[in-house]
Amino acid sequence: MVAMQSSRFLGGAVMMLAALRLGAVAPAMFRGDAARTGVYAAAAPTLSATAWTFRTGAKVLASPVVSGGVLFVGSADHRMYALDAKTGELRWRYQAAGAIASSAAVAEGRVIFSSLDGLIHALDAATGKPIWSFRTEGERRFTAPGIHGAQPRTELMPDPFDVFLSSPAVAGGLVYVGSGDQHVYALEAATGALRWKVKTGGVVHASPAVADGRVYVGSFDRTLYALDAGSGAIQWTFQTGDDPDIHNQVGIASSAAVAEGRVFFGCRDGHFYALDAGTGKLLWKHDNHKGWVIASPAVQGGRVYFPTSDGQRFKALDAATGRLVYDQSMKAVSFSSPAIAGNRILFGTSDGWLHLVDRDTGVAVADFQSEGCKQNGKKYLDAEGRMIGSVLYPDNTLEGMVIGLDRMFSLGSILSSPVLAEGMVFVGSTDGAIYALR
Repeated sequence: MVAMQSSRFLGGAVMMLAALRLGAVAPAMFRGDAARTGVYAAAAPTLSATAWTFRTGAKVLASPVVSGGVLFVGSADHRMYALDAKTGELRWRYQAAGAIASSAAVAEGRVIFSSLDGLIHALDAATGKPIWSFRTEGERRFTAPGIHGAQPRTELMPDPFDVFLSSPAVAGGLVYVGSGDQHVYALEAATGALRWKVKTGGVVHASPAVADGRVYVGSFDRTLYALDAGSGAIQWTFQTGDDPDIHNQVGIASSAAVAEGRVFFGCRDGHFYALDAGTGKLLWKHDNHKGWVIASPAVQGGRVYFPTSDGQRFKALDAATGRLVYDQSMKAVSFSSPAIAGNRILFGTSDGWLHLVDRDTGVAVADFQSEGCKQNGKKYLDAEGRMIGSVLYPDNTLEGMVIGLDRMFSLGSILSSPVLAEGMVFVGSTDGAIYALR
């Protein structure tokens, strides 16, 4: 009996030690944490030097994640890559059956992400070997007749600008992720077993934010949902604007950020919103004059920061009141979520530039140009460096939008969101590269 008790004690001690070791490494995920605030405890780079470049086989839309000195990032070439963060050396790569436009979450030795074939994957972070996979009801893009005013107006069309997949959040042993099948899922992080799922009325490509026992996530049905993290029960909903004519000013693709009892998110209805996190009550909204906010906002020190697409602005608002602090013009649209480090903010634009701006003024400090922009900028940018829409888009059809988007991507567009770690900033580009900059 004594020996058995001793054995149990030793076994329990080993389990506790293992748990402590696992707990010592905080989960790493899109926007830095489960609340999606976009703040990094790192010194800001100067963008003065390239530490290394790694080339994948296709465009990189997903944002890198760094954990334990290893960078994890997916590509449209269907592969998830693990790279040494300091050198860019390949540790392993995993072949999925679909393109990966979902940023990974890394927790307790697992790398978790979605792919276009409708699977949610969990890999061993050290080896890249599969641990589990979960099959959703299938991915698809937001669709609408004559989307964005394209001809023919009655034809049901997928939205070529719906480019991201939902990136998982991991909290309390559960994985939270959205899907094009219109559901929000909660899975057991250890096994992939379904804990709950909630059906929305549209595609869910926003990434869930988790804070204070709730999951906050938007859908293309125009609604932001607050769900109980344990059960999935809907606690409140908030509905944004509609556009029944050309279906341009509709849908939530921006991932929410949660801070100081408020939920912040952008919308394709041309507005930016702040809600009470507990009740869903509208606190304020900011008019972007039809400019989409696809990027997830960054929140720090009583201010919220985000870029817009149409309108080409980078803005800072007072988090409590929505008062405009500054509004800086850009030369291109942005889908890239800003990252804050010290008194600097980094974000990318679709013309192939990564921008470093002063957090307090929005004034440009430094820039980095992708290889794609260097190679193809003369084809599609004017003398001032602005994209020439008439050259990019040949006509007002779905095919014309696809051609235009492909041409824009040849500029090495930075839709990926920058991540800071190991004294560097890491970002992906549609020229297929992952850049590590100092």
